Order: sequence, then C-alpha cells, then structure tokens
Amino acid sequence: MEFELWWLVVIPVFFGLGWVASRIDARHLIRQSSQLPDAYFKGLNFLLNEQPDKAIDAFVDVVKLDPETVELHFALGNLFRRRGETDRAIRVHQSLVGRSDLLPEQREHARFELGQDFLRAGLLDRAEDAFNRLEGTSYAAAALRHRLDLAQMVRDWPRAIELARQLQRDAADGAHPPIAHFHCELAQQALAGKAPDRDAQARREIDLALQAGPAHPRPWLLRGEAAFAADDVEGAIAAWTELERISPAHLGLIGERWLQAHERAGRLGEGLARLEAVLAEHPSVDALRAVAQARARRDGPATAIAWLRASLARTPSLLGLEQLLELQKQPAGGELDADIALTASLIQKQAARLSRFVCGQCGFKARRFYWQCPGCNHWDSYPPRRTEELEAES
Repeated sequence: MEFELWWLVVIPVFFGLGWVASRIDARHLIRQSSQLPDAYFKGLNFLLNEQPDKAIDAFVDVVKLDPETVELHFALGNLFRRRGETDRAIRVHQSLVGRSDLLPEQREHARFELGQDFLRAGLLDRAEDAFNRLEGTSYAAAALRHRLDLAQMVRDWPRAIELARQLQRDAADGAHPPIAHFHCELAQQALAGKAPDRDAQARREIDLALQAGPAHPRPWLLRGEAAFAADDVEGAIAAWTELERISPAHLGLIGERWLQAHERAGRLGEGLARLEAVLAEHPSVDALRAVAQARARRDGPATAIAWLRASLARTPSLLGLEQLLELQKQPAGGELDADIALTASLIQKQAARLSRFVCGQCGFKARRFYWQCPGCNHWDSYPPRRTEELEAES
C-alpha cells in the first residue's frame, strides 16, 4: 500500500484539536470550582476540626454571597440550634419556609427543623403548630414523636394517650410508648382531687393502665395504694402480692404500708415473713427500715435491735446502721444516749448521700423515687434501690 503524504498533515491536526479540547475542559472545571466561595471550604474545614463557632462565621459569609444555597441554610440553622442560638436558627428556617422556589420535600424539612427550633426555645405552642402541619408528610412519624413529648411536658395525659396510640398504629419501628404510665398519672390526679367520684375515676384509669401494661409494676402498686386509702386492706394486700410476683424489688418502696395493711388484717406475721424473704433476695433500706419498725412495735425495741444487728452482719449497710442507732435511742438514756446521738450525727451526712435514688439514664439524684426522671424525662429509668445498694453491686 502506498503511503499518502497528506497523512503527515492530518495527524498533527488531530493532536492539536485534542489538546485544545482538553484545555477548554480544564478551564471549564476551574471556572466551576471558582464559583464556590473560599469561605465554603473554610467552613467545612472548621467543621472537620470541631470548631463550630468559626464554621458558622464562614457559612454566614457564604449565605450572604449566595442566598440560593438551600442545604447550607439547613446546616447553618442546625449549627445555631446546637449552640443554643435558637433565635438565629428560627430566622434561618423561617426564611426557608417562606421561599417560593423550594421543593415540597425541602419545605417539609424546613418546617420540621423549625418545629425543633421552637421546641428548643421553649415556644411549645408554636412547636406543636409546626409539627401538626407535617401530618401526611414523610416527617409525620418523627413529628408525632415530638408532639407526644410536648403532651408529656405540659402533662396533658389524655392527649398523650391519644398520640401514643396513634404512634403505635403508624410507627414502622414498633414503638411502645408508656401508655400505662399515662393512665397511672390520671389515676393519681383523680386520687389527689376532690371530685365526688374520684375513687371510681382512679379505679377506671388503673384498670386501663393494667390493660396497657399488665406486667408493669406501677399499676399494681397504685391499685394497692388506692385500696389502702379506701381502707380496703385485703384489696391492697392482693394488689401488692401481684406486685411482689411481678417485680419484688419494687415491694420495698411500699414496705411500710405493706406491713400496715397486714397488721390491720391481723396477719402481721405473714407480712413480715414475706417482706423479709424479699429483703433477702433484694436488699432495700426501705424494706429493712419497715421490718425493723414493725418488729419494734410488735416485739419491743430490744428484739428489733437484735434482728437488725443480725441483718447488718449478713449485709452491712450504713443506712441500716443509722436505723439501728435510731432504735437504740429508744431504750437508752443518760450518757449513753448522748454518745449514740454523737455517733448518729457523724454518719448522718454520709448516709444522706447514700440514700438517694439515681436515674440510670442521666444520673439525676433525688430523695424520692420517680417513675419519670425530672432531669431527662425518661420513664422507668430509676431502679427501686438507693445509691448505697447500687454501689454495693458495682
């Protein structure tokens, strides 16, 4: 085949065209990257280095230069909320909700973020309104959880029950809201009120609580409390016996009333035996104190002191020692009584520290037992045991 001379011209032309095309693409890429402000990359770098304050300043500059950056608005609003600058977060998300060029899913996202801003700022009515507007959207389930939290915060228990049942029906993750607690709260409100039918209201709510959580200790404890207040000692004993079966550790919380109910029924010995059996398996200073005081009433302080000494020998307890000193004050007198008082004062401060209940979620300590933690609002986060007993286990 003969070599065509014109190929010597065509080949360099093709190489030249390829070089020109590559230069054009490179310039186009450089132009595209130059459209992003330097502050954007600075902000990302600050975020990676965990410097949110500087990142916010950089992103504010970007938003000023390019107001169309929707995702950056979301990031900026979230950063403001995390820093506690809820006013600025609200302004950012309100500006997004008010934009006419937003896609429907972006508007839903902005409204959900705005509801969280209002919630963080304590504007509960506005937060609820924002979350209510998300029904039927992709954020409906998450908004429903926040609405349930709001109902609990304002202690609107009928509303909480309604929302909790809706969440059970609609939630794909098999959520189990504490509906039994909500009915128990209504029962306690009824018992504390002055309505003529308060006892009937309380019993009705307790029955509903048992339907929602038949294996939960609180409805049984509350049913016994209601019966005991109505002087139905047999009903109280029956309810608390079921509590003993379901969660014996919780029996210590009402150990004193358990023994009082048995004493009124003429069966104090039976009540003592059962509470002492629970105490052997689940050490509790409340149960220990209840048994010691009941024995002192029935058999006298000397017998109660001997029993308490034997119990402390098996399970040493500073709180139990404090109770022992209290019992020893009764028969003692003169100089011995002063020595006991001095010893008691020395251990009182330490005993007070060890007698708190502690939330297992946030560590909030309280003198009384709570079903819902006042610190983190978690339900059932308090073990029915005091600090000393928990520290002995660890």
